[in-house]
Amino acid sequence: MAAKGKEAAAPKPKAAPAPKLSKDEIEEVTDVFELFDFWDGRDGEVDAFKTGDMLYCLGFNPTQEIITKHGGTEKMGMKGYKIEEFLPIYAEVSKMEDQGTFNDFNEAFKTFDREGQGFISSAEMRHVLQCLGDKLSDAEMDEILKNTDTREDLNGNIQFSDFISKVMAGAEGCK
Repeated sequence: MAAKGKEAAAPKPKAAPAPKLSKDEIEEVTDVFELFDFWDGRDGEVDAFKTGDMLYCLGFNPTQEIITKHGGTEKMGMKGYKIEEFLPIYAEVSKMEDQGTFNDFNEAFKTFDREGQGFISSAEMRHVLQCLGDKLSDAEMDEILKNTDTREDLNGNIQFSDFISKVMAGAEGCK
């Protein structure tokens, strides 16, 4: 019971607890965080501008949109994170589905590159993208080829490394 004149104080809001992370994950995140903290002056805080760099070091390949959505900033000095604040960011990003890297996609396309020259026939690429994985419609395929300014060579082939780069860059990288 609260003493007369004093009311029970409401608990102070704390930083969101990190979702269940394994001891190894916490240790790995802490190691990376401490390395960046060392570069930032050993004050227990890392500039939010480096959020993406820390996530890259932890094995993720987030887009700039994901980095910004999870607290990354566009300039140094806007805000900083303590390890307790970064752990939930790591946990949230770790739940996201991996979008793959350039090398992942390049290796997949090499399967269809019979001559080892970095090309795939336009018809075969269209077939693969429309029939495997998340199947694309003809209209979606046409839109991707148009937005990436992908063109066939005289033999009807497409250089897949350029195509992959343009698709991974998204709409901003294709204009």
